[in-house]
Amino acid sequence: MASFKTYYDEQNLSPMRQLWVLFKQRHPARIGLYLFLILLILAILAPFISPYSPYTHDQTALLLPPAWSDDGNVEYMLGTDDLGRDILSRLMNGASLTFGLSIVSVLIAMAFGLVLGALAGLSRGVKSSMLNHVLDLALSIPSLLIAIIIVAVLGPGLANTVWAIVLSSLPRFVHTVRNAVHDELQKEYAIAYRLDGATTFQVLMHAILPNIFQSIIVVATMSVSNAILDIAALGFLRLGAQAPSAEWGAMVAESLDQLYSAPWTIALPGILIFLAVLSTNLVGDGLASALKRRLDK
Repeated sequence: MASFKTYYDEQNLSPMRQLWVLFKQRHPARIGLYLFLILLILAILAPFISPYSPYTHDQTALLLPPAWSDDGNVEYMLGTDDLGRDILSRLMNGASLTFGLSIVSVLIAMAFGLVLGALAGLSRGVKSSMLNHVLDLALSIPSLLIAIIIVAVLGPGLANTVWAIVLSSLPRFVHTVRNAVHDELQKEYAIAYRLDGATTFQVLMHAILPNIFQSIIVVATMSVSNAILDIAALGFLRLGAQAPSAEWGAMVAESLDQLYSAPWTIALPGILIFLAVLSTNLVGDGLASALKRRLDK
């Protein structure tokens, strides 16, 4: 016997669940998310699943084209460079350096930005006004220029590149969190929470941060794409990862002399940089659109 529901129970989805439902309705955003997850898994597992070491030389296989070429070799699916290193292995390990480190850098910047932005949002008067103007000035400068200046001071190297990306991404997070905290404090639910006896810290942790977390995630996603480009650009300029590192930007710089004789050594890391930035931007645009649609309801 068929059962019927006498009463209709309305199900109220959580804000994160609502955001996911709206996000997955955009097909480009879903494709970008799948590609993003593939690159993330590759960045984590690359040292364990790459067929060769990215630094192993094979003097008998110099500048081999990809396997589908007439002169290719199936042992080196994507060919080799001028030193006989397997390009597939270098690209896989480069995902950890370019894509993985960009995510790590943004997470560090987000952690510092949450703390500094929350303190700035709770401040008032001249301090708040001066900080806001300083942040506006910092945001007007391209992040790559800030990163280049920081690396020039700290010195070239991958570790200094990470700190340069962190410091160049920090103003965006501080500015976003500061404005969000300041706006949320003026709303009725925050005022009611404080009138109920909650301290400022309790209002911040239990009322404000849960409501602005989605906006922070959107900013973090868009910051990852900037970090990917900045890390690759610093590697290309030989200010970031140094030879023989398998970072994608450094790989492009090392292969410039083989542009005509071995174009795959430049094209393949360039394509991966493009796909990494594209997937991150698709995810960021999808999250921003979903958040806007959820708030408009």
